[in-house]
Amino acid sequence: MYTAQAAQATNEREIIIKNVSHTYRNGTCALNNINLEIGVGLFGMLGANGAGKSTLMRIICTLLEPAAGNVTMAGYDVVKDRKKVRNLFGYLPQEFGAWRGKSVEESLHILASLSGLNDKQERTKRVAEVLGMVGLGQVAKRKVKQLSGGMLRRLGIAQALVHNPLVLIMDEPTVGLDPEERLRFRKLMAELSREHIVVLSTHIIADLGSSCSEIALIHEGQLEFTGTPADLIAKAQGRVFELSASNELLQKLELNDDFEIVARSIHEGNNLIRGVARESFRLNDSSPAQNITLEEAHLAFTLDKGFHADEFEVM
Repeated sequence: MYTAQAAQATNEREIIIKNVSHTYRNGTCALNNINLEIGVGLFGMLGANGAGKSTLMRIICTLLEPAAGNVTMAGYDVVKDRKKVRNLFGYLPQEFGAWRGKSVEESLHILASLSGLNDKQERTKRVAEVLGMVGLGQVAKRKVKQLSGGMLRRLGIAQALVHNPLVLIMDEPTVGLDPEERLRFRKLMAELSREHIVVLSTHIIADLGSSCSEIALIHEGQLEFTGTPADLIAKAQGRVFELSASNELLQKLELNDDFEIVARSIHEGNNLIRGVARESFRLNDSSPAQNITLEEAHLAFTLDKGFHADEFEVM
């Protein structure tokens, strides 16, 4: 089996996406000339639902052939070398399910067998190891149908990890999770991204966390931005403001499409506002804010591009 260690030995530890386009039969252009290079670390693929992220994920995972362009994983073409590529990655789809009547341990054994782990002794050791990694060791004997939503997502991560792949591909992995489970998930992704290529597709900005090494922002099939979180934050300098506003000004700002309020409080009868402005917008008696967050930087970018901010979640 071609594992992460084998990929490291060949120095081919990246996914290269060249000029990838795809149009569905109904005429919908899902992707238009996408070019990306993804190395070891956490790569965030950010976009609203329907932006084209899942289409690109399916192409990377060999589930869909691109209409144009090509993708290679560790030097293997995802179309021509499909079998070899499938040994290289683990995939957590947006909707993950397992055998509800089986135990967590039994389900992972079955999935590990399907991933090529045929030696029972080796498989048993790996199953126990991976369940411990995702925090499910204590519930290994529990039926899958008895798991919470967060535990089921962790089982999904376990099945993606069980054959020790080079690449982990996660499609909207935290949908339906509570804040505590989201935090646990982000910590796990940070740990895994030290040795793996982790591609995380999401419309929830907070999923990317501080460990994200690079971001691609996709909108209506177009690659609108690629770079580090620091690059995106740098673009927002001078665009995030703090001010004290009267009730009348507050009402005007709430209705203004050029300004998005991100935080508000009341101090000594005054409305204290923090918000993000479109580049062309001018705001009197305001001060540039410090410590711009990734969420605010993303909001500044989407305002300028004319995207709808409510298509994204910050959480």
